[in-house]
Amino acid sequence: MNDFVLAEQDHKFISSQKWEVAVLPFGATEPHGYHMPYGTDNFQCDVIGRHVCEHAYKRGAKVLLLPTMPFGVNTNHLKIPGGIALSVTPTTLLKLITDLVDSLERQGIRKLVLLNGHGGNELKPFARELFHKTSVFIAVVNNWFNVGADQYPQLFKNAGEHADEVEASMGLAYFPELMKMHQAGDGATKPTRFAAISKGWVSITRPWQFATTDTGMGDPRPATAEKGRQLMKLLEERLGDFLYELAKAPMDEKFPY
Repeated sequence: MNDFVLAEQDHKFISSQKWEVAVLPFGATEPHGYHMPYGTDNFQCDVIGRHVCEHAYKRGAKVLLLPTMPFGVNTNHLKIPGGIALSVTPTTLLKLITDLVDSLERQGIRKLVLLNGHGGNELKPFARELFHKTSVFIAVVNNWFNVGADQYPQLFKNAGEHADEVEASMGLAYFPELMKMHQAGDGATKPTRFAAISKGWVSITRPWQFATTDTGMGDPRPATAEKGRQLMKLLEERLGDFLYELAKAPMDEKFPY
């Protein structure tokens, strides 16, 4: 049981505290190759949320981890043969965030961090949508795997994008009982017919059934649990320190500047 995890605590304790920051993780339920579970994004976001909130809480910040949202925007996964992706639309996700922000505002929590772990959940536009409609300050971690990306060349052999060495390392470290690395493929991807898209000059919503061979993007086979633990330590420091600083910052007329 953790003091800072809402789902694990009772009303007596929760109501006795003055919570400064709420952290809302966003995942998805979708295929992650042959070697990782469908709940990978959810498991990762939950464990990262626990680690970074614990880091801040131990420093004295009243941070509260909310339950992980298990459904994300997976509209480009719906035609994968034999695959199941549980998807909501961006409009539905906006409505959900709007309602949750309203709930927090009514409870007196005025700082919210959206911790995203799924590429299809583009949350920054939602923060813009609500900017003048709520007194709750909304910060977006979009996505957690970008937080330590500058260290990937030192940590990983060849980081990919989905069910890759990075995610597989996190899985081996934090939910190894669900990993099947003996089934891992090479994570090969298929280029589009347009050079501008392949080079990143133009962005599209990729039909996942054409873009991948086994739904993974990037070779997961060099993954190790130790690499996952090293990445988590980096996330703890960077995001945990941010949560502490956010919690302690007064919301004056120039906040957050």
